[in-house]
Amino acid sequence: MRTAAVKRFSVYGLFFLVAVTLFYSCSAPLTDGEVDKKKTVALIVRMKHGDYWRTVKLGAEMAAKEYERNLNFYAPDYEEDAHRQMELVQQAIADGSETIVVAPSDEQVLREAIKLTRERAIPILVLDTVGKDSAVKSYIGTDNYDMGMKAFEKMVFLIEKKGQIALLGTDRVKANAKQREQGVLDLLPRETQVELVANENVPLDKKQIGDWTRELIRKHPQLKGVIALDASTAIDVAEEMENSGLRDKVKIVAIDSPPEVLEYLQEGIISATIIQKPLSMGYLGVKYAVEASNGEAVPSLVDTGTKVIDRENMFWSENQKLLFPFVK
Repeated sequence: MRTAAVKRFSVYGLFFLVAVTLFYSCSAPLTDGEVDKKKTVALIVRMKHGDYWRTVKLGAEMAAKEYERNLNFYAPDYEEDAHRQMELVQQAIADGSETIVVAPSDEQVLREAIKLTRERAIPILVLDTVGKDSAVKSYIGTDNYDMGMKAFEKMVFLIEKKGQIALLGTDRVKANAKQREQGVLDLLPRETQVELVANENVPLDKKQIGDWTRELIRKHPQLKGVIALDASTAIDVAEEMENSGLRDKVKIVAIDSPPEVLEYLQEGIISATIIQKPLSMGYLGVKYAVEASNGEAVPSLVDTGTKVIDRENMFWSENQKLLFPFVK
C-alpha cells in the first residue's frame, strides 16, 4: 500500500545525501593556523538527530563560513536529555567559546546557561524559545502562538467553517506546544459553528496515539478535523485515519515537515502543515552571535516566520527551498 511513498522517501533521502556531500566537498579545508586564528561560536541544540536540527546546523554552518568563525556543534542523543544538554553547555564554555547559541531543552537548562555565561561575560543567544531575560542578547525562533492561529485558520477553511474538530498534543508539555495550543483556543470563539470536542495531551507512543484516535472517531463519528501540535502526533494520527478509511473525511493539520509528514501530505491524508524555518534560525543565531561578540547591538527578539503548506503549494519552487534546504 505504501510502495510509492517509500520510493518518494528514498528519493528525498538521496537528494539529502547528494546535497550534503556537495556542500562539504565545496568547502575548502582550513589549515591548523587558520583554525587557531578564528574565534569559535558554540551551537547547542536539543538533539543531534532529525531533519529539523540538521537544518538548524546547516544554517549555522553557512553563517560561520560567511563570518569566518569556527562552529562547534553540541547536542545530546535524545531530545529530552536536559541533563546531558546542560553538561554540553558547560563543555562549550570550557572549550573557550566566544559566544553560546543554545536551543534549551527546558527552563532549567536555560537558567543555568544564562547563569554560567553571565559569570564569564560570554554573550548568549537562544534559539527556538521565547523569553525576556535581559542577559540573553537575542531570542531567535518561531512565533508559536501565531503558528497555532495559522493551524486553526487553515482547519476552519478546510472544513468550510462548520463542524467538530479535535486538538492533540503530547504529554511532553512544552512552552512551544502550549503557545500553539493557546493560539488555537483564542481564535476558537470567533467561529461559532466550529466545535472543539477534544483537547488532550497523550503519551508520545504510536500505539497510544492510535488508540486515542480510534476512540475519538468512535465517540465523534461526525468529526471533521484534527489539529496535531507536533509532527510525531500528526504522523501517528494520519496512519490511523488511513487504516480506518477516513483519509477523505477527516482533515489533519500538522506542524513541521519531516519526510513522513510530506509523504502523507502528498497523498492527501494530511491536508496541511505549518512549517518553521530552521535554516534561517541557525543562520541568524550565528550571525547575531558574531555581531554581539563584536559589541554591536542585535535585535532582542527575532521571529523567523512560518508558512502554511498544503498539497497545492508544496511543489512551488519557493516552498521546495523551505522543505528541502539541502537540495540545491
